[in-house]
Amino acid sequence: MSDKLGVIKQIATWSLLLSFMTFSAVAANATNEEQHDMDHEDNHAAEEEKFEAGKWIVEHITDSYEWHILSVGNMHVSVPLPVILYDQGEWHVFMSTRFHHGNDAYKGYFISDDNFNAGKIVRKDAQGHEVRPYLDISITKNVFAILFSCLLLILVFISVAKSYKKTEGHAPKGLQSFLEPIIIFVRDDIAKASIGEKKYEKYLPFLLTIFFFILLNNILGLIPIFPAGANVTGNIGVTGVLAVFVFIITTVSGNKAYWLHIFNAPGVPWWLKFPIPLMPVVELMGIFTKPFVLMVRLFANITAGHIIILGFISLIFIFGEMSTGLGYGVSIVSVGFSIFMNFLELLVAFIQAYVFTLLSALYFGMATEEAHH
Repeated sequence: MSDKLGVIKQIATWSLLLSFMTFSAVAANATNEEQHDMDHEDNHAAEEEKFEAGKWIVEHITDSYEWHILSVGNMHVSVPLPVILYDQGEWHVFMSTRFHHGNDAYKGYFISDDNFNAGKIVRKDAQGHEVRPYLDISITKNVFAILFSCLLLILVFISVAKSYKKTEGHAPKGLQSFLEPIIIFVRDDIAKASIGEKKYEKYLPFLLTIFFFILLNNILGLIPIFPAGANVTGNIGVTGVLAVFVFIITTVSGNKAYWLHIFNAPGVPWWLKFPIPLMPVVELMGIFTKPFVLMVRLFANITAGHIIILGFISLIFIFGEMSTGLGYGVSIVSVGFSIFMNFLELLVAFIQAYVFTLLSALYFGMATEEAHH
């Protein structure tokens, strides 16, 4: 019982740590395609615009400084978020509404539409060049979604921990009975199987944390209702931070046998090691490519799923511009395929959480495995 409570408390701790680490990564990677699109709409309110599928899809899968809910004609409903900048020796804190959907500047800062800084907050220097603030830690859409999901995880596991105390010696109930089989699965089929009976315990809290963090955000990304709907695990900054954690833990955990295998792998012909250290270079590159693959795999799979679903929805508007009847006809097929893809993405949400956790555990296992004599 105390072991389970300890693991749950550590999951809550890891959730807080992940939220703060991903905060800066996502803020630095924030884009604001929605504001640029709104600006274009306001400037051409009297004209009927042609539907741009690519632009519409991109604005839904990228980050922004406000959370756009819906648009009705020229009226845009959105949730404003805090902008936090440190530049030229002072802090600037204000709400994203000051930019009026990207149309206005505030205190010299504005949303750029330049190709290099598109969607970023910038100011102009003395020469008229766009310059980004020294530090931008604004609460963007993805940052808000990360904080929300981490808070949800902490509340859930604190609740489960209390349930363990109340139902000690009895069968689990409610949320506890739902989560316990998943926790046991991660412990027995991922951690123990990949790392070993003797060493898995110290890695289990981290593995459980990334599993539930990825799973929860994958599922929330499929729900198009605030505060869900953000493409968190489809953000390269988020997956990059998760991969960096795996890289650090693997590197720090590496024992003598692990490093010996990298720099002087047994059973490899000497001419692959000297005079040109071909195998050591390949093995050393593997240290960095493994977490890189983790980062790209999660990012690409989640983003691709969102793009496919939005692509099917876009067909309705594309064909609707040709003919109203054609739009209605295509909508039947598009909605059907979108529903199918949503169910498929629900399966992918579990698979990607499992794959990321399993590969992380395998890396930890390889780093701590003892040499065979």
